[in-house]
Amino acid sequence: MKQAGTYKIKLQGVRRISIRDEYIKLDALLKYASIASTGGEAKMLIRSGEVFVGGERCMMRGKKVKPGDVVRFGSSILLVNQATARRT
Repeated sequence: MKQAGTYKIKLQGVRRISIRDEYIKLDALLKYASIASTGGEAKMLIRSGEVFVGGERCMMRGKKVKPGDVVRFGSSILLVNQATARRT
């Protein structure tokens, strides 16, 4: 459904990944989300050209992924958000 120049995105089946810092590098995100088990595996997945950030193919393993970004690999869709501060 189109509204004022934007599209509504159905978020069913999307995994929300919270990060504490202002960004996380793409290869680290794939490991953190358990899509890749090692840095080498993350690198291979990214180099395969099957990882998309914001709907665009991304082949840079050091790509800074920020809160609000959507990352897709195959059927895995990750929505990155900012972690809330914990009370002490």
